[in-house]
Amino acid sequence: MQTPGKQKLRDALMLIYERRLRRSLAPDRIPEHIGVIIDGNRRWARSAGNPVSHGHEAGANKITEFLHWCDDVDVKVVTVWMLSTDNLTRPADQLEPLLRIIEQVVDELTAIGRWRIHPVGALDLLPSVTAETLKRAEAATRDVDGMLVNVAVGYGGRRELADAVRSLLLEEAAQGISIEELAERVDVEHIARHLYTKGQPDPDLVIRTSGEQRLGGFLLWQSARSEFYFCEALWPDFRHVDFLRAIRSYSQRERRFGA
Repeated sequence: MQTPGKQKLRDALMLIYERRLRRSLAPDRIPEHIGVIIDGNRRWARSAGNPVSHGHEAGANKITEFLHWCDDVDVKVVTVWMLSTDNLTRPADQLEPLLRIIEQVVDELTAIGRWRIHPVGALDLLPSVTAETLKRAEAATRDVDGMLVNVAVGYGGRRELADAVRSLLLEEAAQGISIEELAERVDVEHIARHLYTKGQPDPDLVIRTSGEQRLGGFLLWQSARSEFYFCEALWPDFRHVDFLRAIRSYSQRERRFGA
């Protein structure tokens, strides 16, 4: 068991290390867009013998902290994956408390008034209260001159691609374009203009916590040329120093853009 004196020394050394890490980051090597897959809330709660809801609450608090870290190093866009389309099939006694926590987080981010909130996902699959919370946040922050925060709720990469193709077909049909004509001219840019993140830069860096080394369907199209950073820490335990290490790792890589 650590004594208070040893803990203070450890905290002081960690603070010095964080400051050194921060100073080592070159401004021109900071990712413009960071995507984060928050993972490990349930395991974090269970490891301490607490209800799963405690993990989701701790994870929700970490989101605001993470966004401040991103803002501090001048990241322009952050996409936070809070709830997948697969999660929507969970039993009501698991899903409904999680949705209430997400709604609360979105309201809190809106109240901060520092970032533009943009819902990313299939809002039609969400309960009306959750969907309205997301729409209200977007409307309330539309004119904020700050970092863009994509809140991915009810998000699935395959669903996004299906929605993009459907939107493209409907748009072209409304202009009288036949399927044959569309097949002749459609390209990747046509589809990209119908993604949930249309008009945004693709993520330069995707971070996933909890030690899992997979995307799970996160930004399938947009992450084709992204760099990835997998961290062992469960999301509620993800620290500022972990974030800085992820940025340092990104800055030291030679990006080949899919090559």
